[in-house]
Amino acid sequence: MIMKSRLLRYSRRLVKGVALACCASLLVASKAPSLLERVKASGNLVVLSQNGPTTYYEDANGQHTGFEYGMLEEFARELGVELEIRDVHDLSHLFGELEDPESGAHMAASGLTVTSERREQVRFTPSYFEIRQQVIYRLGESRPRSVGDLAGKNIAVIAGSAHAEQLRKLSKRYEELSWEEISDVDAMELVEMVDQGKYHYAVVDSNAYAVHRGLYPNTHIAFNLTQFQPVSWAFPKGDDDTLYRAARSFMVRANTSGLVAELRELHFGHVSQMNVGGAKTFAQLTRDRLPRWREELQKAADKYGVDWELLAALSYQESHWNPRAKSPTGVRGLMMLTRATAREMGVNRLDPLESIDGGARYLVQVRDRIPERIREPDRSWMALAAYNIGLGHLEDARVLTERMGGNPDRWADVRDHLPLLAKRQYYKTLKHGYARGWEPVTYVQNIRHYQALLTWTDRIEEQRLADAAANDNSEALAEVPAAESAASQSAL
Repeated sequence: MIMKSRLLRYSRRLVKGVALACCASLLVASKAPSLLERVKASGNLVVLSQNGPTTYYEDANGQHTGFEYGMLEEFARELGVELEIRDVHDLSHLFGELEDPESGAHMAASGLTVTSERREQVRFTPSYFEIRQQVIYRLGESRPRSVGDLAGKNIAVIAGSAHAEQLRKLSKRYEELSWEEISDVDAMELVEMVDQGKYHYAVVDSNAYAVHRGLYPNTHIAFNLTQFQPVSWAFPKGDDDTLYRAARSFMVRANTSGLVAELRELHFGHVSQMNVGGAKTFAQLTRDRLPRWREELQKAADKYGVDWELLAALSYQESHWNPRAKSPTGVRGLMMLTRATAREMGVNRLDPLESIDGGARYLVQVRDRIPERIREPDRSWMALAAYNIGLGHLEDARVLTERMGGNPDRWADVRDHLPLLAKRQYYKTLKHGYARGWEPVTYVQNIRHYQALLTWTDRIEEQRLADAAANDNSEALAEVPAAESAASQSAL
């Protein structure tokens, strides 16, 4: 009897133990996958951003590009998923959409400045960029030099921006400070409003103004509203931080591996300190001279497989689109060809159409002589340098770059060593000797800057035409019911 009782108790314990083990196993098996696991399983990383030259935009081939896009694309590749960008037109809605679980957004990346107010809403990764908030004014107007000078003036900022947050803080000290937060605009539109005299001042990020400045030569920086501030990716707060931690790790690697520096050079390395006179001249000639040659530049670009904006930027750098241009060294024409190059290309350099064709063909021939292992866009930038200084001197600079521990196939490294061709201790050891090595550095940077301005101007015009067409369609559709109603009334 005692033995049966013990067996019964043992059996009950065994059954209970098995039941607990089964429950534990079921719990493990039914444990919900983490956010990171769900993203990988879905195959898509959904990112909120704003279309623009400092974030992402469509290039001439219809492909997405941009500094922010390059970072995101690499992060998505590392996760093994596709990148899905959702454009948020109104910055003031971005953080609300990010925090909304129903939106399906995983993160936000739109040149977001890290601020105290925003830290209360979201998590930020380590920074990958720094900007300053700058007050922009119109030349010819009184220049403000401090926050106190802004009192009583109409100031434009983007709604929901870090600039609005900064002004709210400053208004506690400067009670007369007032501003207008404008929705569904970008930094370029604010600068344009100041340029047109619609607002006294605008507050924008320093990198955005540097990119846009050449389009609005009547504007200038009044003063820096802040010191440098970090820019980071943002993630919603919550218990599951697996995707956020993956992004943190990625960002640390991106900063230390050189990815961030490479993308900064690619997308912002062209930004030159164009003076006011230069900016005004470019803006004026883009309106007055470029239209006359645009079609021919596009034809040559299509014929030789290059971007027409690159040819346009090259010809502006060479001649300011002046077919009768002539330099003291004897180069002449729209593309400023030497007599020898014109003879080699079989063109009359004084004929603007032949000059465009000859210059485009020569650029492509120079590019084709650069080692195939050099990838774009470095290949094109080196071709531009060779167009300016000669292929022999470019090759000397590449030899010197490698000799001094740099990468001879990377434009940023070659660019840093080109000025050394003017120093005897270096050029005496090279095949082609002395060269004014600083000139192609400025030359290429200017062309890249002009090309970026022309490309973005084209995108703006395309968007304006699309918006105008959409408005026309809406008005036409609205007129149909009115016409039908009038017809029915007439029938009655």
